[in-house]
Amino acid sequence: MQLHLPEPTADALTASRALQTLIANDIRHKSGWISFARYMELALYAPEFGYYSGGAAKLGKDGDFTTAPEMTPLFGQAIAQVTSSLMAQCSPQILEFGAGTGKLAKDILSELSAQKVPLHRYTILEVSAELRARQRQMLHGFPQVQWVDTLPAAFSGVVLGNEVLDAMPVHLVVKTEQGWKERGIGLSNKNFVYRDRPCDPAMLQQIADPDDSLPIGYLTEVHPTAVGFMRSVADMLQGGYRNTGFGGVAIWIDYGFPENEYYLPQRVRGTLMCHYRHHAHDDPFYLPGLQDITAHVDFSAIAQAAVDGGLDMLAYMSQAQFLIDAGIGNLLLRTPPEDTMRYLPRANAVQRLTSTAEMGELFKVLIVGTRIDLPAGFGDDERS
Repeated sequence: MQLHLPEPTADALTASRALQTLIANDIRHKSGWISFARYMELALYAPEFGYYSGGAAKLGKDGDFTTAPEMTPLFGQAIAQVTSSLMAQCSPQILEFGAGTGKLAKDILSELSAQKVPLHRYTILEVSAELRARQRQMLHGFPQVQWVDTLPAAFSGVVLGNEVLDAMPVHLVVKTEQGWKERGIGLSNKNFVYRDRPCDPAMLQQIADPDDSLPIGYLTEVHPTAVGFMRSVADMLQGGYRNTGFGGVAIWIDYGFPENEYYLPQRVRGTLMCHYRHHAHDDPFYLPGLQDITAHVDFSAIAQAAVDGGLDMLAYMSQAQFLIDAGIGNLLLRTPPEDTMRYLPRANAVQRLTSTAEMGELFKVLIVGTRIDLPAGFGDDERS
């Protein structure tokens, strides 16, 4: 398929070609085949050339996509309301994964400061050097902020991840007449091509097709990286409780589905999507290193990993319900409706974040934790 997308700069194209060579060499060193997860890992995170480890702008009008915190400070202010209540039950600290430009952190920190809510530390784990530099600039006025390179062994407090799980490498699997096969990447005349091989037993156990009802040719993703990450977070929160006697909670905001919707028979091409200069398409081989590659989250698998790790399932709900319960409507009314120049843009942003036709239903919120209760009345309509 010929894609008609904006042309990259010469330097960007050179970097992408260097990454293509790196991936091709990896395929050759692995006997001519790598998993799609390995391809996605290199395309996104290879040192110097990967999408998140390179230097290209990723967020906002000059990047490839826009996230909720970039639309309005009300998003972060709403999360701060929930965070404030949760921190009263545990340690007054926040750990954010993949903090983007730092806008969400800034809005949360500003709101907590305005409400005089104590916060000892705001820790950010960020793999992108370019984004970390932007975060330092955005958050220079907040001495509580620190950056780490690895997951802490123990943590008590509130863990945040906004559009983090969708960027974790996924494996592709396809149903054939001979059974499920893993779809990986090979080379043909120096070009990347899909090549299938039989799934190993561990991979088969992660595919939700219990009654063998999905059609032949059905392509989907499985998420061992995200599942393993969630188990590590569970261990971290359990370690925090053992060390301090205080619990912890993790809030994940992302686009995705529960298992019964993720594996709908009509979803025959899976959920893999690429984002380049505000254009969405489904070709992961296009300009590797210059585009984002994502897959929708299987929230059932993530929730099960959390429960298997000893955490409590606290809530699963739409982003719209989460933001409404968090009081985003009251936050909007801090701006008088009569002040139309300021009110209307904020109201439009809230509409986009909560509308079932836009982000309100597509994005979900999963909350898991240990020794934590949700605020009274919060999540009464959750769907777990």
